[in-house]
Amino acid sequence: MSGTESMPADTRQPGTTVAEPGSVLLPGHDVPLGRYTTVRRLLPQRPRRMVGAWCFVDHFGPDDVADRPGMQVPPHPHTGLQTVTWLVEGEILHRDGLGNTQSIRPGELNVMTSGHGIAHSEQSPPRHPPVMHGVQLWVALPDHARHGAPDFAHHAALPSWRGGDLTATVLVGEFGPVRSPAVVHTPLLGVELRGHGPGSTRLPLDPGFEHGVLVMSGAAEVADTHLTPGTLLYLEPGRRELTVRAGEDVRLLLLGGEPFDEPLVMWWNFVGRSHEEIVQAREDWMAGRRFAPVLDDPAAPLPAPDMPTTRLKARDRHGRTSG
Repeated sequence: MSGTESMPADTRQPGTTVAEPGSVLLPGHDVPLGRYTTVRRLLPQRPRRMVGAWCFVDHFGPDDVADRPGMQVPPHPHTGLQTVTWLVEGEILHRDGLGNTQSIRPGELNVMTSGHGIAHSEQSPPRHPPVMHGVQLWVALPDHARHGAPDFAHHAALPSWRGGDLTATVLVGEFGPVRSPAVVHTPLLGVELRGHGPGSTRLPLDPGFEHGVLVMSGAAEVADTHLTPGTLLYLEPGRRELTVRAGEDVRLLLLGGEPFDEPLVMWWNFVGRSHEEIVQAREDWMAGRRFAPVLDDPAAPLPAPDMPTTRLKARDRHGRTSG
């Protein structure tokens, strides 16, 4: 999925709400994605750029696409990250420069690792379900992994367990008694929580992780904060458990990870460490270098936007510039 430009310095965004101590309620904002899809972008934001290595969170839908093309994102490049795609409803066809063509449906997971560079596209097939709803996430790759070969993995089934009035499906990492088969490169967690309530459930947390919670559908009270779709609740490290009060048909996404300490430059679809690195990635994409073409996609590749007139600066997870 196509990305974001670099974020400004650490200034509180209008509408940002401080919840209980050690937490911040971050409002999302709508961003058009291609001609047919609008997403709610929840990360990065000025008050909080990352949750662990999760550096980009888009929530889309539920959208009625019965008489519309649905998602239509043409071939575009990525560097320095992993994409993680999870659907609640709908179908998306993934194609990439490695030759993979893979549909993803609800309950399945796609994880694409860009390494030094990969191109892919995401499109609803011509005959698709009437509703589209899901999340697209990016994981920043640490320095030791970001120059490697690109890769793609599709997981048709994921482990789950029931705790109290919630069923936890583990997308990434380890939660409770189960572990996801998805390969990541930093200590990380991604869990979908479905409510069977109404009821209250205590969930175990790793105190070394920071966490984020967003509502995909319904409403819930998490850490004494009322959540509805369109916001993300950030929770500082140090918590060993989380209380969730939720009714039936509630879907939450719990993200977590060890704080990511490497400063990043995020611009368009690239995650790097310096202005020069981003410039080189853009030049390589526009010149047809580095990124193998998505041969079986008839859509024209997405051109890169012009570079900004000011120099891109690496920022840490708090938004502070380095160097």
